[in-house]
Parts: sequence; structure tokens; C-alpha cells
Amino acid sequence: MGDSDTATVDGTGPIPPTIEWAGDRVRLVDQRKLPETLETVEARTLEELCALIESMAIRGAPALGVAGAMGVALARLEGMPVDEAVRRLAKTRPVARDLLWGARRAASAGDPAEEAERIAREDVERNRSLAAHGMALVHDGARVLTHCNTGSLACVSYGTALGIVRAAHEAGRRVHVWVDETRPALQGARLTAWELQRLGISHEVVVDSAAGHLMASKAVDVVLVGADRVTANGDVVNKIGTYTLAVLAAHHGLPFVVAAPTSTFDPSTPTGRDVTIEHRDPTEVLTCGGRNVTPQGTRAFNPVFDVTPVSLVTAYVTEVGVWRPSELTDLMRRLTEEDFGEGAGAS
Repeated sequence: MGDSDTATVDGTGPIPPTIEWAGDRVRLVDQRKLPETLETVEARTLEELCALIESMAIRGAPALGVAGAMGVALARLEGMPVDEAVRRLAKTRPVARDLLWGARRAASAGDPAEEAERIAREDVERNRSLAAHGMALVHDGARVLTHCNTGSLACVSYGTALGIVRAAHEAGRRVHVWVDETRPALQGARLTAWELQRLGISHEVVVDSAAGHLMASKAVDVVLVGADRVTANGDVVNKIGTYTLAVLAAHHGLPFVVAAPTSTFDPSTPTGRDVTIEHRDPTEVLTCGGRNVTPQGTRAFNPVFDVTPVSLVTAYVTEVGVWRPSELTDLMRRLTEEDFGEGAGAS
């Protein structure tokens, strides 16, 4: 693997770009090392970048879209056919809609590196626009429940669902965030809490199974989540545990809001049932913090995502506005006909 740079994480200071093009290599924040150390790692070849994606050194739908584009740029430098590079990248995280979108967009460009850098710049602009639209859903004094990580680390910068919280905070609104720890990889406890601490936003980490108690105690005003893919009918494929939150929110009469750029919307896949759910190493469930938490010989089931049906979604926040489920057909039609995001309608 490429060179790395490490700094002690003291809970203060800016959040660096998650991923960037460094001339002939990709530099990214190694999210496996957080929150203990803030370390960057570099990939000089497509295969090195694919290994970083598969090991979750980089994750989050928008960030993976940029990684897909930069992977094609690396492949071009190596003299590899771009269509071969797209196929290899698609295998790393097959549910991640943005990854394939970014790879295909770079592959169709005359200069994949230039296109990748353009996609990275656009990502920040989209996130800020998305956050501005979604801010209306987070009132002063709001208590927000989040899942996984949807902040800067899930994008190039700023964030999607967590970006909405950040925008509300920057506008002077008081916001408190309940941070789902998000087992088994603890993206909430490790990454979301780290971002919120550096941004100075009030938050508390809770075990995933505390969500129902918080809602029943009237301690939650809105559930804000991201998405790895939104299918044509509005079903949401997202980090495992999202469906549970949606059911609980519906039972308690709370808004369940999905924040994602239009590149995450997939008009070519009819429903969530048509998406093959990825599974990861069962060891992730059998351990915590590198330590065994189950008896020797125990088996585990480790799906990465679940599907939340459109019937449980209150609204979708995108960079082009807030959409209710009843309006989604129009959004999908526009994505297909107008090709938002230069390729968002591709399968």
C-alpha cells in the first residue's frame, strides 16, 4: 500500500477531505484508524484502491462515487482498459450505487483524472445544497437520531444526513444528536461521534437497541439517515438497522427522513427486493474492538444492508429539493430524462 501520514486525534480542528486526487495517486483518510488516529493512506494502483474500499478504509455512498472515478483514473495511468476497471470496482461494493455511477462517468470522459476531480468538487457543492434544503426539517432545539455515518467522512466533505445537522448548527440552531453506535463496524460510535465532537455539536452515543426506548420516551424529534441506493419505487437500501429505525419511527409517529444525492437514486432497479444484499466476514459480529465476544465456534450472520420500504419514508432530501414519496415518480422520471448528475440514471 502507499505512504501514510498519522496525527494524534485530539477532538479539535477541521475535518480534512475524505478523498482527493494527488497527481498520480489517490490520498484518503483511513477510516479504519479512527477515532484513535487521523491517518491518510495512498493508493497508487487500481488494485490498491479496491483493497482499501473492500476493507472499508473508505466508505459512504458519495465518497465511493468519487473513489470509483479515481479508480478509473488510476487504471488509465496503468494502461488498463477502463471497462475492465469499472467491472473490478463494481465488485468491491456491489450495492453502492454511487460507486458504479462515478466509475462509469470517469470511464466515459476523455481525461478520467480531470473528471474525477470534477466529481469531487461537485460532491461538496451537492452536499451543501442538500443540507440547505434539509435544514427546514430540523427546527431549533431538535433532537435527531442518526444511524451509521453520513457526515464528511461519507463524502468528500460536509455530509448528507449529518450535513443537514451541520447546516442547522451553523445557522445557530440548537441541535442534539443521538448517535446510533451502528454495530458491527461501529461507524456511528467511531466516525459520527468523532465528526460531531470536532464540529462542537451536542451528541450522545447510544446502543442501536436503545432507539425504541428513546422514541417511546419522546426524546427524538426526527430520524435522519443516508442511503446506499434508492430504487425506482422509493425503497431505501442502507446500513443494516435502518429498517428497524423506520418501523420504530412509524410506530411512534416520527418523521423518517432519507438524505442522499441524486446519484444514489436508481431508476433502473424496480424495488429493494431486486437488490442483492452484501454480506461481510462474520468475524465482525463475533468480535468487538478486536476482541472475541462470543464462545469459540459460534457462527454469525452478517448482512451489511437492509431494505426500508417506501411506505415508511416521510421524505427524501436531495441537492435538487425535498421529495415526498408521492412525488418520487416525477423525480425518477427527471433523473432518467434529464440525466441528473451526468449519469445518475445508469444502472
